This record gives sequence, structure tokens and C-alpha cells, in this order.
Amino acid sequence: MEWLTEMRVGNSGATIVFLFLSPPSRIGWRLGEKRASERWESDYLEWAFANFSGYLAADELYDGPFCVLSIVDNRTFKRLFFQVLDHAPSQEDVISFFKRFQIALAARQLTVKGITTDGSALYPAAIQAIWGDLPHQICEFHILKELNQAVLRAVAQVRKQLAAQQPKLKRGRPRANQRPSVQKHQRLQQKISNLFEYRFLFVQHHLTDAERATLQRITRGLPYLRTLRQIVDEIYRLFDRRCRSATALSKLAALRKRVQRFAKLNQILKGLFSVNVEKALTFLDDRLLGATSNAVERGNRRYRKMQKTVYRVRTYAQIVARMALDLFRDAFMILRSNTLCSLHAARGNF
Repeated sequence: MEWLTEMRVGNSGATIVFLFLSPPSRIGWRLGEKRASERWESDYLEWAFANFSGYLAADELYDGPFCVLSIVDNRTFKRLFFQVLDHAPSQEDVISFFKRFQIALAARQLTVKGITTDGSALYPAAIQAIWGDLPHQICEFHILKELNQAVLRAVAQVRKQLAAQQPKLKRGRPRANQRPSVQKHQRLQQKISNLFEYRFLFVQHHLTDAERATLQRITRGLPYLRTLRQIVDEIYRLFDRRCRSATALSKLAALRKRVQRFAKLNQILKGLFSVNVEKALTFLDDRLLGATSNAVERGNRRYRKMQKTVYRVRTYAQIVARMALDLFRDAFMILRSNTLCSLHAARGNF
């Protein structure tokens, strides 16, 4: 609904008409926290389910003794549903949360086509209990993050081994007969510094020709690290959308056999043998299924930012009210943007 406001200027009686796409602010008209927490499941959900895609992203957020369960549309990035718990969630809590959400979907004759979560053990049983054999995607980012952290720990271990090989030098200026030891010490120290400075090259996805040349230089005499980087390249190729999940799974099986041949690599990349890696390849068969849970993580980051500035949001009732109020803010974001555009256009005409 459009709202018009007239204002007369000067003695000439000229009338300026302001166009607002939302009602003017009056005492009691604003959506307060208490009112928002009572209305969001009715008024907000009508807007949130308007362009429902069927692809979800779910995650939990811990804040002291409280936990916020959230569901977000993974295509439109709309926050759909949330629940605040005063304890750590269990599988029964997640099942109850998904059941409430499914009731809201059934009332609007909507269905779920796929869901993306992190590697938490809370979700597989709950998804199976509510939606059966629903395509369940484990967040690709979380899988790669764990594997990359393992690779960086392996590079750090090599630096420690090189540091242990350095000859101990006496204090003061070295003598002529100590020159070989000094040169070896400096050479190993330079290699340790290079491995620390360019450690990101071992986990970076795409490398330029200059970066590959740098990687070859700093790993000279360390074939173990070169093999580790080759395996990282193979891991990234698993998540290429140009292939199907069956092809990716066959590549994963071959890669696991290759890693098993090296005892040291097998210990470092033991996360590669997790079942979650296989579930992280589900999105290859569905172009619309989100590979990551960034849609729900975005809402979690927004909550963290809010908690840094609004210090009074620390009780159960306040967290629920603040979350509901933030949902209504998303709903009125388009109207607010249209109002600002109209005001800027009107200002340009004067």
C-alpha cells in the first residue's frame, strides 16, 4: 500500500507530496521485540515461503548455555525457521525442530527437495526420520577446511624436523673450521622460513605459474611435500561440477588407495576416509542443491555481530525476541530500499 503525505511550503502555498511505501511511524506502530516474537510464525512465514525453492541449509549456533537452530532457503537466502534452546541440542531436539518446520510446509503444500548441513552428527538421523531418503549434502567448505588444516599441520611438522637437523652453533663469531656448520644452519633456516612464508601454496586451490615455480623451489629435496600437494589437487578435482557423483566416488576410491600406500600420508589425511566426504559429493547430481551451507552461516555471522553491539541480548526471551525482530527486518528490506530510491529520485527533481 502506498502512503501519501502533503506539506505546504512558503507563502505561495506550493504543495510537496511525499510517497512512502510503508506506513508512517507512530507510537505503537513499530514491530517491537515482544510483538515480533508472537507474530513471526504467522506473518513472517507468509513472506518467507513466497518463493520457496525446496532446498534448505540447516545449522546450529551456540551462545553460552543457549543454542539457536536455524533453517534457511539455500537458493533465495531467506531465513525460514528458528528455535532457541536453553541447552545443548540432542537428536530429539533436532527431530522436533524439523517436525515443526515440516508442519508449516505441509500447511502450505510445499515439499523439501534437498538439505545442506555441516558434518555434525545431529542431522542425519533427524533428516531420515522426517523426510526419509532426502538428498543430504555435507558442506563442501567444512570438508576442505578439515583436510587443509591437516595438510598445514603436516607442513609444520616438516619445519620442526628441519629445525631439529640444524647444527648447534656456539655463541659469538664462528671460526673458520665452523664454516660448513654455519652454511648448513643458514640453508636449513632459509628453507624453514620459506615453508612458513609460502605455506598457503600447499592448500590454495588455483596456482599461477609463478606460484608453482615457487612451490617447486621451496620443496626441493622434500618429495614428501610435493606428493602431498599433488593429493591436494586431486581432492579439489573431486568437487568439480562437470562430473557426476558416481565419477567423483570412483576418483575418491582411487585416491584413497593411493594415500594408503604411504603410511605417513595415511595418518595425515585420515579425514579423507570419512563418510562425510562421500556425502559432500551429493550436490554433483543436482545443479540446484547447494554445495555449502553459506546461506545459514550468513545468518549466524549476523547474529554474532549483533551480540557484539547489543549487550542486553543474553537471556532466552531476549534472544527469541531479537531473532524474530531481525526476521521482520529482512521482510521489510525491499520496501525500505524502494522508499529510499523514491526519496532520492524526488530529491533529484528539486
